[in-house]
Amino acid sequence: MNLHTLGWSQFFESQFHAWREQGYVSARVSEEHRARYAVIGEFGTLPAEVSGRFRHLVETPAGFPAVGDWVAVSPTAEMDRCIIHGLLKRKSGFSRKAASSGGMPESGGRTDEQMLAANVDTVFLVSGLDGDFNSKRIERHLAAAWDSGAAPVILLNKADICDNVEEYLEEINSVAFGVPVLVISAQENRGLEALEPYLNSAQTTVFLGSSGVGKSTIINRLLGEDRIKTQAVREYDSRGRHTTTHRQMLFLPGGGIVIDTPGMRELQIWDDGGLSKAFADVEELIGDCRFNDCRHETEPGCAVREAIRDGRLSEDRYLRYMKLQKENRFLAMRKDQAAQRRAVREWDRRIRQYNQAKKDLKKRGLL
Repeated sequence: MNLHTLGWSQFFESQFHAWREQGYVSARVSEEHRARYAVIGEFGTLPAEVSGRFRHLVETPAGFPAVGDWVAVSPTAEMDRCIIHGLLKRKSGFSRKAASSGGMPESGGRTDEQMLAANVDTVFLVSGLDGDFNSKRIERHLAAAWDSGAAPVILLNKADICDNVEEYLEEINSVAFGVPVLVISAQENRGLEALEPYLNSAQTTVFLGSSGVGKSTIINRLLGEDRIKTQAVREYDSRGRHTTTHRQMLFLPGGGIVIDTPGMRELQIWDDGGLSKAFADVEELIGDCRFNDCRHETEPGCAVREAIRDGRLSEDRYLRYMKLQKENRFLAMRKDQAAQRRAVREWDRRIRQYNQAKKDLKKRGLL
């Protein structure tokens, strides 16, 4: 397997010199399932696990490999598995906020970042033109997609069962702001040719959306075979069960790479970097307010309230923007607390090492 067909580039090559000098080889994570991995490289595909040292040094869940990551590995002598020793810096990463087993942040559980897919070029945000359609959810997904460093593309699937496609398009274009919006029917294999510019050789795409929107059907059409299991959605609410149970990388006949992920009921944004692009209209208005500390309530010269009054901005969209801002402020506070806890743990570890070193020197009569 040629590394360049897997997405290897100078960005990764420049990071790998030190690993190569230690005798390791490069590979890309092609599958992840409950901390078990498969990696693919010039040696082919092998199951993999992280080394004990790697596991000890990782401080957060996002520091572990995700599908799409490039890693430094050592195949065993029997060539039956690989050990992952290091993780290369990501050029992009689609992540979300995920509460640990401690529960939701409000109940005292830790807040962690969950990496869904790494080193992605294009994020296909899939929505069904049925009861699944929700422009508010698409707004949230757009913010997360922009924050990932990849380029978002909106796919409106199930055009074959929709009689008012134009209305849906008008609603989506009011929040998409220049993001390509493609209308397709995976069931009838219509419109999929519009995806071809994003599926070039060595380009990596990820399909994201709730269960039942047709992600697996779309990917099966692109593969040219029914490789991924699909299920019908419930008629009364257009929802489906998770047919994809873990994240995996698939290779298209034309050379493109697709990452399939389980459906998501909810996406909680990990960072606020994408809000500026997803809500560019709101932030531009905020910048036009007379006062820098405008709260957009009753202040004179408030460009936001003026835009709401004359219909250039819907109050509902503004309130959704403020809701996401509030979520991100809370998340920033949680992340800061987590960073402080890690710093305390690291300080305690160094103190223990120092004290142990003193004891050893005293035993040897050197202190």
